[in-house]
Amino acid sequence: MTKQKQIKCPYCHAGASLRPASVVYGCNRRSQGKFLYLCDRWPACDAYVSAHDRTHQPMGTLANGDLRHKRILAHRALEHLQQVRHMEKWEAYIWLQAKLGLSDRQAHIGQFSDWMCDEVIRLCHQAAAPLDGLQPAA
Repeated sequence: MTKQKQIKCPYCHAGASLRPASVVYGCNRRSQGKFLYLCDRWPACDAYVSAHDRTHQPMGTLANGDLRHKRILAHRALEHLQQVRHMEKWEAYIWLQAKLGLSDRQAHIGQFSDWMCDEVIRLCHQAAAPLDGLQPAA
């Protein structure tokens, strides 16, 4: 495990601390052995981000509930495009990098703003639309 990263909350400017995910999710399989960077003002401030299992480095930037939901939708849109276009995950991210003009270091949905997530969703739906009707029902 590496040293805890110093993070400031972009919403309330308090610090954020590495905490067990069970603080937010309760004790269940989803939270077992997982960690989050949680705003020190939680639950008054709802900002947090997951930490990588091995390194405990943040997987992105702190996000409130609305932005976390938008990031989930952006990931789902990219996964859908990956399926309909028969792409590997890395190919989908290279496609996304090219569409958004980003480097591989910049192309992480966990770092994206609300606007960038909307753009990912729009681009993915646009690229998947011609093939969506051709896929057999699941």
